[in-house]
Amino acid sequence: MGWPDSPTYAERESQYLSEEIAVLEEVLDDLARSPEKSLVLDTTGSVIYAGNHLMLRLRKLMTVVHLAASPQEQQLLIERYLNDPKPVLWRGAFQAKPGETPRDTVARCYPNLIAARRQSYAALAHCTIEVAQLRELPHDPAAFLKLVESRAGGAA
Repeated sequence: MGWPDSPTYAERESQYLSEEIAVLEEVLDDLARSPEKSLVLDTTGSVIYAGNHLMLRLRKLMTVVHLAASPQEQQLLIERYLNDPKPVLWRGAFQAKPGETPRDTVARCYPNLIAARRQSYAALAHCTIEVAQLRELPHDPAAFLKLVESRAGGAA
């Protein structure tokens, strides 16, 4: 997608989101046709920008789990991103101040973007699991699914 201040960024961001929405619609349509299917879907961080209708369908057809990072883990993720940026949908959160370099704008705005996303993820989820809890589990899909089921109640 490029750096968020590049001339082609908005167009590429829009194209990416359109493709993400199309794929999510395809997955949800398939699940609606075959509800007996078992599926684990690891979404992108930008899935929350796919629109309320798709988020409600996702929540209806699947058990949504929010993996929550501690403040220390969040800071580490932010530092990793600043040292090695990956494509991100900013959706207007990249707001440069006069005289600010793009890198300085990213460093200032990225934590706010992540904080806003965290709120959306938590609101969407049937349950929240702390990342630290995952480290305590056996490295076994069944253990993870059991934890999700215990947290999500009847949703899992």
